[in-house]
Amino acid sequence: MTDSRHSEIPGDEGPDMTAAELALGVLDGDERAHAMRRVLSEPGFARAVEQWRGYLSQLFDLWPALAAPDIFPRIERSIDRLSGATTVVHAQPRGSRLWPSLAALSSIAAVGLLMILLLRPIPLPTVPEPRQNVPVTAPQPTLVASLEPDTKALPMTVVYDQGSGTIRLTQSTLARADRSAQLWVIPADGTPRSLGLLQDRGGTALTLSPILRRHLAAGATLAVSIEPLGGSKTGLPTGPVVATGALAPV
Repeated sequence: MTDSRHSEIPGDEGPDMTAAELALGVLDGDERAHAMRRVLSEPGFARAVEQWRGYLSQLFDLWPALAAPDIFPRIERSIDRLSGATTVVHAQPRGSRLWPSLAALSSIAAVGLLMILLLRPIPLPTVPEPRQNVPVTAPQPTLVASLEPDTKALPMTVVYDQGSGTIRLTQSTLARADRSAQLWVIPADGTPRSLGLLQDRGGTALTLSPILRRHLAAGATLAVSIEPLGGSKTGLPTGPVVATGALAPV
């Protein structure tokens, strides 16, 4: 694998194979960590990963997994029949004919096993017929936002996966050691809802409840406020709001 890849969606000239490999689950270690950071920081790359996942899921649905045929019982029965059909080998002087006889029996058994494997019919996988009149659910787009701080701190990138209800943020340096940075969503009704606290170090990943997911849509505002350790005790922001941004589809 190389790092000289383009951030393109599947089907364009020069597809970004890192997006396909991440969707397929073949990356690990530093490569997977680098790809996950790109999901948070590059909306085009995040969109490519989602499209690859949708494309691969259709292939998995088209070719269902088939269990391997169980041929060992038939092989054992064939060996028993071959063993029963052989004649008793009488002892020869000085054992001069013992090993040639054993070799002949082994050859017969091998030929029998080979014939069983070649003549046994193996069922071919069948392609399921397309289902009629079944509504197809369109994949929900990924939402992203850039939270611009009102200080010299770096902006934070937010990626919200509507399918899994997971929201991910890049590293935050907004809160001091004796304070907590709390993430809020402000939907159309104007009432802030808490989404959770941001990690002191590194990025943050939050899995939202079904109730909170209803408030995260394109156009909703995300905000970060500085609260006492452990977050606001009132259910609403009590400290200064230090960063804001709006969700948009990619």
